[in-house]
Amino acid sequence: MDRIAENLCWIDWNDIDDVELNCREALNELAAEPRIIRARLDDLPNRPELLNLCEHYDILDKLVLFSDDDPGVRIRLHVFLPGYFDRPHNHRWSYASRILRGQYRHYLFGNAELDERVDPAKLPVLQAREEPVGTSYALHHSMVHAVVAEPYTVSLVIRGPAVKEKFLVMDRTTGESWWQYGTKQESAEEAEHKRLTPERLQLVRGQLREWQLI
Repeated sequence: MDRIAENLCWIDWNDIDDVELNCREALNELAAEPRIIRARLDDLPNRPELLNLCEHYDILDKLVLFSDDDPGVRIRLHVFLPGYFDRPHNHRWSYASRILRGQYRHYLFGNAELDERVDPAKLPVLQAREEPVGTSYALHHSMVHAVVAEPYTVSLVIRGPAVKEKFLVMDRTTGESWWQYGTKQESAEEAEHKRLTPERLQLVRGQLREWQLI
């Protein structure tokens, strides 16, 4: 894992072509060698610096397999739970992803200069596509997108360094929009609420073994 991650530290994360080419190579190797992911998951209970970054939500589990504050690269495993859907949003960082199980519907709204005065209802979908098993892609942090995932879809994600402190989320149904901030802006109560417990980690590891992903 560390060897693969080391090669990601030299990526120009503002050049999405460079991001896609280099991350695709890393994602392909991780997908072809599930023992690498299995070894890191088995070691997570002994790696509090990683386990403390893992998160559980009602509709998503995020497992952090690698994190380096300098330059700010992370490798994560996402498990999408029943009912998962995104509201249109951009990101604080550029990233690349590969689908390991299931699929999701991916809506791309374009590169928009956004603020809280944007009308989400007038934000047009410029591209809609399916992301099935084996698909990989890279997204610049300025791209507005949304995902609707099949239950228990699993993806690998490589994210680059954060380039801004907040990102905008929009609800096309209610017309509302709001800023969301990184973990450094969270309260202790907010962090504890989404913390992935050791028991939850064991459950997710069991699911991944059952699905023959590790």
